Amino acid sequence: MAKFGTASLRRLSECDDRIQLVLNEVVKTFDCSVLCGYRDEDTQQELYRTGRSHVQWPDSKHNQSPSMAVDVAPYPIDWADRERFNYFAGYVMGVASQHGIALRWGGDWNRDWKVRDNNFDDLPHYELIVPKE
Repeated sequence: MAKFGTASLRRLSECDDRIQLVLNEVVKTFDCSVLCGYRDEDTQQELYRTGRSHVQWPDSKHNQSPSMAVDVAPYPIDWADRERFNYFAGYVMGVASQHGIALRWGGDWNRDWKVRDNNFDDLPHYELIVPKE
């Protein structure tokens, strides 16, 4: 059984408890690394400036504490293996659904189950969908 390393555990601890629950279940079956939980203003603005994020501070779900978003990738990470990211996403989304947790994945922003219709792919990104009150 896989388990998170120290860096992944630290990053995951910055996230909402629901994200922690999902990923702690996922890692039992699918080895993965948590790349990012919370982002401070400097980090968010740098990602926006370089085009790796499409939102500025404080509009990312990563900018809340606890973070309402996480970046996580199957391990070992192969950025060129889109199919593996898709497979991993299906597993993550299935685990979330089993726990009644609604997530949006950066490979299917509009949640239409089509993975090639995005203007911007962020394959490691998952964010909580919280109903508006």
